[in-house]
Amino acid sequence: MVTLWRNTRIATCDPQARVFERGAVLTDGDRIAWVGDERDMPAVRRPDRTIELAGRWLTPGLVDCHTHLVFAGQRAAEFARRTSGSSYAEIAREGGGILSTVRATRAASEDALVELSEPRLLSLLHEGVTTVEIKSGYGLELDTEARMLRVARRLAAQHRVTVSTSCLAAHALPPEFAGRADDYIDTIASEWLPRLAAAALVDTVDAYCEDIAFSAAQCDRLFTAARALGLPVRLHAEQLSNVGGTQVATRHGALSCDHLEYANEADAAALARAGTVAVMLPIAFYALAEKHIPPIDSLRRHGVPLAIGSDCNPGSAPGASLLLAMNMARRLFGLAGTEVLAGVTRHAARALGLQHERGSLAPGLAADFAVWSMETLDEFGYWAGFNPCSMVVRAGRIVLERPV
Repeated sequence: MVTLWRNTRIATCDPQARVFERGAVLTDGDRIAWVGDERDMPAVRRPDRTIELAGRWLTPGLVDCHTHLVFAGQRAAEFARRTSGSSYAEIAREGGGILSTVRATRAASEDALVELSEPRLLSLLHEGVTTVEIKSGYGLELDTEARMLRVARRLAAQHRVTVSTSCLAAHALPPEFAGRADDYIDTIASEWLPRLAAAALVDTVDAYCEDIAFSAAQCDRLFTAARALGLPVRLHAEQLSNVGGTQVATRHGALSCDHLEYANEADAAALARAGTVAVMLPIAFYALAEKHIPPIDSLRRHGVPLAIGSDCNPGSAPGASLLLAMNMARRLFGLAGTEVLAGVTRHAARALGLQHERGSLAPGLAADFAVWSMETLDEFGYWAGFNPCSMVVRAGRIVLERPV
């Protein structure tokens, strides 16, 4: 079916960042056939339908490139402790933190995890998100890691959303491997990854490189195994300290390095050389009351693509709002509205290796877009606690309409 979407202002979020004040989009089935100024629209057969958008803004569907939204339980008591002065690292070393969520997630069935995760996913979808990355990492044993990844695949099948999965088995050291971190990494690399990959459950491999998690050398071994299986890699890097994770990740051509509060000038240069995306996670920065801001100026100076993710998780970022992350990226990290929009579209898609399919509006790409009741593009990252998304289109079909 050929559909004409007209009377709209368009931000293509393509590499040229083109904007059309009198824009129109032609879609053919689930693909974009043409986008531009309506006066330049090519002569085609009469559209099967025409959708009038009343001058609203149209952008690519948003991409949330970093979430942990499949989990069981909650960690409100730990949040209370942190607001009273305890640190995230202190709680983790006492056996709380990630391991607390591991215990709850291991005890949950696959159906229960689907039921628990759906509301968080729907929260994102209502904000114009059409592509979501979902990590494992709350299993730390093969069966539960596989269960989490199957849940992510089921969510994609049950809802009109593209899901990219990341195996984050190297998230924390499980109690079964206490004092044997090297053995645990070797088990993931030699046993778990081949089986999960053979089951088509893994799109990328992630790890947490930090003093309270895994060393740069251990992540290097894991990434060597992942690349041998043909799996791209990403890394939680330089969040609480700098232990060399960015340098390791970029040597493996990582799609992204995420957090980066303690990254330095050399790290920014390495990211630029590797073409690796820097993913900002400001909700975690806020929730952990961090003070060390990522080196935004260095990243800009080296031309590193900046993406933004919600980091939806029960511990360091208890929420499911990419719009809130956009607002915090502007207020806490000083990003401009145009940077924020690129950070949840083109650059976020690149962080998942999906830039040739999603994240911008161009002929041949997926017909995924969002429609916004806004006056200017500078409203991206301006609103907090208010959702101006009035329509979501996935694969050329309207999947959500709401009055705004």
